[in-house]
Amino acid sequence: MERLILSSLLLLLLSSVLASAVAVNDDDAMIRQVVPSDGEQSEDHLLNAEHHFSLFKSKFSKTYATQEEHDYRFRVFKANLRRAKRRQLLDPTAVHGVTKFSDLTPSEFRRQFLGLNRRLRLPADAQKAPILPTNDLPTDFDWRDHGAVTGVKDQGACGSCWSFSATGALEGAHFLSTGELVSLSEQQLVDCDHECDPEESGSCDSGCNGGLMNSAFEYILKAGGVEREKDYPYTGTDGGSCKFDKSKIAAAVSNFSVISSDEDQMAANLVKHGPLAGNVASIELPHISFSFLFTVSSPK
Repeated sequence: MERLILSSLLLLLLSSVLASAVAVNDDDAMIRQVVPSDGEQSEDHLLNAEHHFSLFKSKFSKTYATQEEHDYRFRVFKANLRRAKRRQLLDPTAVHGVTKFSDLTPSEFRRQFLGLNRRLRLPADAQKAPILPTNDLPTDFDWRDHGAVTGVKDQGACGSCWSFSATGALEGAHFLSTGELVSLSEQQLVDCDHECDPEESGSCDSGCNGGLMNSAFEYILKAGGVEREKDYPYTGTDGGSCKFDKSKIAAAVSNFSVISSDEDQMAANLVKHGPLAGNVASIELPHISFSFLFTVSSPK
């Protein structure tokens, strides 16, 4: 059976490792921008590493305290470009190129942006989603075309990806339940959600230091719901006091369940229940593996 093309619909934080090593060779023929900026630069310019790094610094307002730091970031930047080029060749359907993270090493990127708490695990009593029929699945389906997905958000330098995954799935579930698309508050989860795994002491949702979606859903069930993003705006910081106001609840969770790792079941749940919440266990090419996927329902 032809599998459903998920096409960016699983609300997963797919955080790529940008480079495997920092190279020192300044005369690398692979230095180029994989994704053209606006078609304005000549091929000669695209092959010029220093010119390309200059464009990067200008576009993303990058400054470095010392010349030593500048030179180091340039080497990291070039290593990331080589990595992007290799991955582009492995999969021509993907788009790899320069982003605002292109001067970070893999360890820096993981430390700053991959906030899923790996110590947290799925509770033994987690509710399993029922097996759905898969014989009539469409070959492609996009919840964005149906108005169930909010705009792209930026977690900043805070390991709060788990909160974005949870709110993204709930935004979709709330839309399916009410017909209203509402951007929900990740900052409420960062500040207020400290749910812990009862089977593992010390494994708790911890703001910018990581968390897990099932714990976030447990918190939302107990709290009664989540405020709108505009009422509890995102700051990308933690350590502040919880400012949750129950009178401003915009969406709630009625239940959530764990989906089978079978791809057709993922597709069937996506079509029936809306955008899913999930975490990526490994995204080093050529394999991507999902350790948990959740479907969530919102009361009508």
